[in-house]
Amino acid sequence: MATMLQPQIILLKEGTDTSQGKPQLVSNINACTVVADVVRSTLGPRGMDKLIHDEKGNTTISNDGATIMKLLDIVHPAAKILVDIAKSQDSEVGDGTTTVVLLAGEFLKEAKPFVEEGVHPQNLIRSYRTACNLAINKIKELSVSIEGKSTEEKKSLLAKCAATTLSSKLIGGEKDFFANMVVDAVMAIGNDDRLNLIGMKKVPGGTMRDSFLVNGVAFKKTFSYAGFEQQPKKFLSPKILLLNVELELKSEKENAEIRLSDPLQYQSIVDAEWNIIYDKLDKCVQSGAKIILSRLAIGDLATQYFADRDIFCAGRVSEEDLKRVTAATGGTVQTSVNNIIDEVLGSCEVFEERQVGNERFNIFSGCPSGQTATIVLRGGADQFIEEAERSLHDAIMIVRRALKNSTVVAGGGAIDMEISRFLRQHARTIAGKSQLFINSYAKALEVIPRQLCDNAGFDATDVLNKLRQKHALPSGEGANFGVDINTGGIADSLANFVWEPSVVKLNAINAATEAACLILSVDETVKNPKSESAQGEAAAGAMGRGRGGPAFGGRGRGMRRR
Repeated sequence: MATMLQPQIILLKEGTDTSQGKPQLVSNINACTVVADVVRSTLGPRGMDKLIHDEKGNTTISNDGATIMKLLDIVHPAAKILVDIAKSQDSEVGDGTTTVVLLAGEFLKEAKPFVEEGVHPQNLIRSYRTACNLAINKIKELSVSIEGKSTEEKKSLLAKCAATTLSSKLIGGEKDFFANMVVDAVMAIGNDDRLNLIGMKKVPGGTMRDSFLVNGVAFKKTFSYAGFEQQPKKFLSPKILLLNVELELKSEKENAEIRLSDPLQYQSIVDAEWNIIYDKLDKCVQSGAKIILSRLAIGDLATQYFADRDIFCAGRVSEEDLKRVTAATGGTVQTSVNNIIDEVLGSCEVFEERQVGNERFNIFSGCPSGQTATIVLRGGADQFIEEAERSLHDAIMIVRRALKNSTVVAGGGAIDMEISRFLRQHARTIAGKSQLFINSYAKALEVIPRQLCDNAGFDATDVLNKLRQKHALPSGEGANFGVDINTGGIADSLANFVWEPSVVKLNAINAATEAACLILSVDETVKNPKSESAQGEAAAGAMGRGRGGPAFGGRGRGMRRR
């Protein structure tokens, strides 16, 4: 009787939502499977695109896994982990974002029946981690090095890697054209890691084929004053002066009070202001520079002054563009026009202003350091150009990674099938339950070739059976066979130049396994409620901060203290 009358112990705030145990884990797995299903259809060369419309009315068309995951605005706490691994894959490697989400979702889907049957999640986690290590070692063993090749050979190999990445994007139809452009851009910046040295400028109009690569810097013509049209628009081997100085006639900003006894004295003050600006302009001209760029405004007086002396000038150049001009021309940005020496001036072979569509571009080419490149993208719709920019970003990342870690593996689902076969064989040598778990991990890897077939409209069961038979050959000659998207059969991916850097697969399998293990290890979710009073206080606080009127206790600007 005494046990029945024990009071209920309340630990958590009223309204706290707690769920734990097996149902909670299954619910998390279901949430992740739903997220994987969203991006499932975007995988591969025949993947479909998603049109995402946000609350501000912006429309994005994309089939890049990371972009879609970012824009989905997922609120489920467990499913957010998949968003994080897609982002990390994008920042680390650049491609394989859909792959990583799909693999994580599939690992969890395979684990679900075991969890429902009462298997302890830690047993699954242990087996998954073992399988992951085996898979990674196998990828390293199967990868082919592209080291020691001549520059030309290397360029064509890298172009093949870029083409494989671009084939699954919206601009896949022009993949060869863009693949070479991307390789040239990456080769131009050499060993420098800064991605911002490759600029991308978008100009609506024209066709994709009108896009071009500038071995140097190109940026849109900035806001200009009268006199700009009289300046020369082309120079050969000019000196370039880069400034962070305002070349504009301005009255002194200081709150100074000057008392004059004679009106003529006022004229001397005005003359002094004019002399200051003329002195600055004179020093710029004496430096010998033919092109003057400034981060700040170059006024109408300065523009006319330079035009009279056959000097080109542009003010309000964006910081990013100015940094790229600095890197390309070898100049240094000056914060003063005093003591300008030759060492701080940049140079290039050709400078010209060129019309691209309805925009005018300032183009610096043949730069001495040569460590920058600019891709000018053309195309019909704005959304199309935006997606082309994202696609080229992925390709640039892939080519950079392939240059650094110069090993590639067969694409088209070949490497996934080979690891799957290897893990199934390995599982047979293990006694106990983990044999089943490693088998399920191996089965999950087959999702990549299966999805490639589904997205292209082929019979996935038929193609997978052919692949299994080919990969099971004892001689090992079928190890590089993957899905042939063009015919609906199977083909040697390495021979067909469907390559991807091994770092993409290594990262994807690692991240997907980590995410799956993390979700499997969660057995309880506690959601704290926001009490109504707290919400009311927050709203009142926000109102109080937003007003400066006396009724709200704040002082408006310029009000006297009481």
